[in-house]
Amino acid sequence: MTLACVVLTFCMAITSNATSLSGITSDSIKQMQGQISDANDEKEELENSLKEVKNLVSQLRQEKADLNSYITELDANLEEIETQIEDLKNQITLKEAEIVETEELLAQAKEVEANQHDAMDNRIRLMYVQGEQRYLELLLTSSSFSDFLNRAVYVNAIAQYDQDRLDEYVQTREYVELCEEQLRLQKEILDATKVAVEEEQAALEELIDQKRNEIEKYEASISNKEESIEEYEAMIAEQDELIKELEEAVIAEQKKILAQQGSVVIYDGGQFKFPLASYTRISDDYGWRIHPILNTKQFHNGVDFAAPKGTAIYAAYDGEVVAATYSATMGNYVMINHGSGLYTIYMHASALYCSKGDVVVRGETIAAVGTTGRSTGNHLHFSVRKDGSYVSPWNYLKE
Repeated sequence: MTLACVVLTFCMAITSNATSLSGITSDSIKQMQGQISDANDEKEELENSLKEVKNLVSQLRQEKADLNSYITELDANLEEIETQIEDLKNQITLKEAEIVETEELLAQAKEVEANQHDAMDNRIRLMYVQGEQRYLELLLTSSSFSDFLNRAVYVNAIAQYDQDRLDEYVQTREYVELCEEQLRLQKEILDATKVAVEEEQAALEELIDQKRNEIEKYEASISNKEESIEEYEAMIAEQDELIKELEEAVIAEQKKILAQQGSVVIYDGGQFKFPLASYTRISDDYGWRIHPILNTKQFHNGVDFAAPKGTAIYAAYDGEVVAATYSATMGNYVMINHGSGLYTIYMHASALYCSKGDVVVRGETIAAVGTTGRSTGNHLHFSVRKDGSYVSPWNYLKE
């Protein structure tokens, strides 16, 4: 029984020295294979998305006959591309996190592989030194048939242990290769996503430049200046008509509320908050000015604040949102009723963060700066109306 004890002790020593593969099973391998398949699908989806953007740019180049329709369609597609860009940026963040996680899994698997390899090397050396004669001697020196059977069980246990360790090593090696393949794919997708962001951003800028050129070319191409002036005045009149309709709807609603409840929104005379989180400059002030393209004297009914795209637009004062929608001339715009016949209007936004009927407070973010509608660059057109007429915003703004 002494030799049997030696064999048992030897098995226990080998078990304690070998590093087991914690957590890596056939299910882990299947899961990694599934992730690799998903990654390949993700690459294909990304490539298809880029094709759609390129087709969109090509299609819009063909649709410029009706400027307002063109602007409306282009603004809608710009919003879609901007959403795609934001989604891609989020994908980059997620993919970078996935890569870190995969690198950690790979490092752990390689460490386990190295430990298993060392343990197997030691086992093979020991077997080479002792040889099969050692096991034969162990069996032949049995003191009885019962002892022989016990020793045979020990020898079989050693053989089974060796086979299990080999199977573990093969499984670990397969998992390491899958991790390396997954990491390679994740890095490819990350690189492709970064390229996609650059290409979609370039497409976005191309469409914005194209829009600006089309507006300027359209306004400059009208040979008769009087016709051009009429076109400009008609555009302003269209805006005014829409805004007046909104004001009339508010008055009718206020009368209804007054009849039912006895109270309506009333402006208390407080100072407006500056409507932008930050701005570069005043690109066009309120009042009479020389139109930059028509080169004629025109009245500008608000203040244009040049600001980077996405800059937060604030509600200048407490009130109720009368409109938060889109028009071909004003682009995405918000109109707020502050009571007592006082309204503020915020035009050309890239995004709207409020809806009709919302009650907003002074300084609340309601939109983001953009260049939608009849606009040739990122800015906020800020207007104030009092009792049905435009008034200078500077009467209510104190910088």
